[in-house]
Amino acid sequence: MRLVFASAAGLTLTVVLLGCQRPPAPGAEHSKAAQAPGAAQTAAAPAAPRHPGLWEQRVSDGQGVQVSRVCLDAATDRQLSLFGRQMSESQCQEHSVTRQPNGGWRIATVCDMGSGGRVSTTGVATGDFARSYQIRFETTTTGAALDQMNGQHRLIVDAAFNGPCPAGMAPGDMELPGGTRVRALDISRPEAGH
Repeated sequence: MRLVFASAAGLTLTVVLLGCQRPPAPGAEHSKAAQAPGAAQTAAAPAAPRHPGLWEQRVSDGQGVQVSRVCLDAATDRQLSLFGRQMSESQCQEHSVTRQPNGGWRIATVCDMGSGGRVSTTGVATGDFARSYQIRFETTTTGAALDQMNGQHRLIVDAAFNGPCPAGMAPGDMELPGGTRVRALDISRPEAGH
């Protein structure tokens, strides 16, 4: 949350969402009930790939906005997930993504983030997902090592395609608030500490 990497599935929200995966194909529904007990739910094939190039994410908590940018190509877009497939497979006890009548997607997860606490998230994602999307969600965190991480948090993630990636920025590179550059695939892995 804090450098809220919006990984919408486990939504401890670390702005890779946010970076990261698209919703399931239209008509597809996922819920924990369809799986064996204890299994985490994963998202199906994306409805539309994000356009290759530079994507900007604006994460707002009502008190401020953090802006990050990520360079995507087809391969990195498939590896990063808007609804947090990698995180949900290893850390989430509950994970559902359901199509809404208005064309959006409802997300609900419960994930164990280790020292980041137990994070319960509900939210709605809307947009065309190829060139822009918005995710509004609320998280409740308990048991986090840092007291300020605990409690309820409301976040809005707005992501939009911004044209070609600039020179020196390769697919998978992410620029965090403040200009620090990291590899999005590295921070999106569960073992990276999210």
